[in-house]
Amino acid sequence: MDDGRAASGQVPHGHVPVLLGRVLELLAPALAGPNAIVVDATLGLAGHAEALLTAHPQARLVGIDRDTDALALAAARLHPYEARTTLVHAVYDELPDVLARLGLPAVDGVLFDLGVSSLQLDETARGFSYAHDAPLDMRMDATTGQTAADILNTYTAGELARVLRVHGEERFASRIAAAVVRERARQPLSSTSRLAELVRESIPAAARRTGGNPAKRTFQALRIEVNAELVAVERAIPAAVAAVRVGGRVVVLSYQSLEDRLVKHVFAAGAASTSPSELPVELPDHGPRLRLLTRGAEQAEPSEVAANPRAASVRLRAVERIRAAA
Repeated sequence: MDDGRAASGQVPHGHVPVLLGRVLELLAPALAGPNAIVVDATLGLAGHAEALLTAHPQARLVGIDRDTDALALAAARLHPYEARTTLVHAVYDELPDVLARLGLPAVDGVLFDLGVSSLQLDETARGFSYAHDAPLDMRMDATTGQTAADILNTYTAGELARVLRVHGEERFASRIAAAVVRERARQPLSSTSRLAELVRESIPAAARRTGGNPAKRTFQALRIEVNAELVAVERAIPAAVAAVRVGGRVVVLSYQSLEDRLVKHVFAAGAASTSPSELPVELPDHGPRLRLLTRGAEQAEPSEVAANPRAASVRLRAVERIRAAA
């Protein structure tokens, strides 16, 4: 996720919403009618949200975020649109409950800008970055849940290795986990700099020479575990598909392969027929429910990456709902 300066002006931290023009283009047909409803399920600093409200003067926006700091900043930014905006403190996989509470049986568009936000990355005290020393927190919602320090100091070596291998695709997961267990026996782990140092010491010198900072995968894995991100994505994407009416669209920006694979699977399944392949005709209510709007996953142009390095890893996928549920 990377929110910031939309076409209408500057915001805190000065970051630019990733693939803003393409997001607007993909959602525009679904929001063209009167009284359209769009959900920004990962509101962040509201860069995409502000642009959507500006582009569609009759649209209503529901903004969801688990980060109370982000919600406060987004509310200030979206104040000119407050009559058309509803902000909700929730995780994006709570989408069905949020819409039910608001009395919205269906919506016209849903946007997900997954991953850690600019606000979270830039506030070093929250512990998301290996580039600055800070407490090992990593909670997107700082009001609840276990921290990265809790995980590092309580999980068994086997559990830690699983987290690093599955969520971080870390080849040296077992070595890093063993180093963490040895270190915490001496002193509990509490700082990002010490963790980054441990990771570096655990990885062979040859492997440290390529692929950027060796702690990147470990920090990603811990962040995903702390915030149960993959579980949320696995629930949220099907929920969004179910929430949009026929003609509605779902747009997802992912920043790592694990998320993108989950999105790809849901979209591909919805775009496929469920009629037996041996039948010569499509069975009623077995045709595709979705139309793929992107060829595979779209990436940012080099010019955008040059202006906004956080766009380098983005993968965009989008679908349109073409059939109601049976």
